[in-house]
Amino acid sequence: MKKIQVLVVDDSAVVRKVLTDIISSQPDMEVCAAAQDPIFAFKHMEKKWPDVITLDVEMPRMDGITFLKKVMKEHPTPVVMCSTLTEKGAETTMQAMSAGAVEIVTKPKLGVKGFLEESAKEIAHAIRAASKAKLKKKISTC
Repeated sequence: MKKIQVLVVDDSAVVRKVLTDIISSQPDMEVCAAAQDPIFAFKHMEKKWPDVITLDVEMPRMDGITFLKKVMKEHPTPVVMCSTLTEKGAETTMQAMSAGAVEIVTKPKLGVKGFLEESAKEIAHAIRAASKAKLKKKISTC
């Protein structure tokens, strides 16, 4: 069985490590790369394009929403937003969904490591659901 290839993009080393551990513990998925920002993510993606991307919003050099829009324009890929800014109904959440994100996991502002570990099943479910999404290229109207 082909495993779901996941790219983890987050500027927090702790979050990258915990998400990598969660994903690696799933029999049907593996982390193909982990990047601390979208610029590094694109470098990984030049070598091997992932099936699913987990993506933070606030990062150095390029924010997650801008990266998401670029990915959807160039090579639509299911994206699970994983951020403290993507709370239900928040403007950032609406921007992410509008730009093409297919799943949202809201990280708490405190206790992120414990939250992610406790949410392992939900995160794995979000990645599995995202991997089944059928996406089309976003066509810019401006």
